[in-house]
Amino acid sequence: MASPAIALAFLPLLLTLIIRYRYYFVLLYRAVLIRWVRDCLSGISREERAYQYILTHATPGDPQSILDTFDQWCSKVEFISNIGPKKGKILDRLLQDHCPLTVLELGTHCGYSTVRMARSLPIGARIYSVEMDERNAAVAEKIIRLAGFDDDMVELMVRPSDEVIPRLREDFGVERLDLVFMDHWKRCYLPDLQLLEGSGLLGEGSLIVADNVIFPGAPNFLRHARRSGLYEVRVHRATLEYIRGIRDGMAELTFLGIK
Repeated sequence: MASPAIALAFLPLLLTLIIRYRYYFVLLYRAVLIRWVRDCLSGISREERAYQYILTHATPGDPQSILDTFDQWCSKVEFISNIGPKKGKILDRLLQDHCPLTVLELGTHCGYSTVRMARSLPIGARIYSVEMDERNAAVAEKIIRLAGFDDDMVELMVRPSDEVIPRLREDFGVERLDLVFMDHWKRCYLPDLQLLEGSGLLGEGSLIVADNVIFPGAPNFLRHARRSGLYEVRVHRATLEYIRGIRDGMAELTFLGIK
């Protein structure tokens, strides 16, 4: 008789935890369980399924249509972590305010943020987008080209970021990065930022924008940015893309120059 009584005593605690963390359970269901089932049933990757949906429902050559269709798929069909429409508007504003000509994107994934940035850049601007996963890069290439952006606008590199950054000047003639957008592995944020600092590619006023610094989080990256004295730091508070109720944020770092 003791076991049911103990279980009953823990029931309020269990219900409290379920209610408090309900959005995380939703994320687990949408990002892991649904993906696993559909991977097994379809035999193709989640990213390839997203591309097929976009190819069927979006208007080729129309970046806004590509983004809207992508948002619809992520909201209603399957979850994919990208910057999303709400944080995307923050990035849009930063692009409009700064008009960068040379952009480095770390973490292309399916190309959502690449398309979002490319549509807002001035004539003559170029994005160097880095994705280490070959399958994701293949999907991103198709989505970026479907949106109407060619190799002159977007250079897609399928290599680890720590290999690309030291060779940007030598291989691509990059002298300065006006904007760096980070949305790859969070553990790589700080090492890659330090590589950029040592590369000489950041100039006074260069902007580093990093997604998901609250969830899943990049505490070491933020700590370095705030303590180094090299940046003016601002964190734009938001919620996780396509999942309400999970707090997130996007960091905006303005490089002040090496002192």
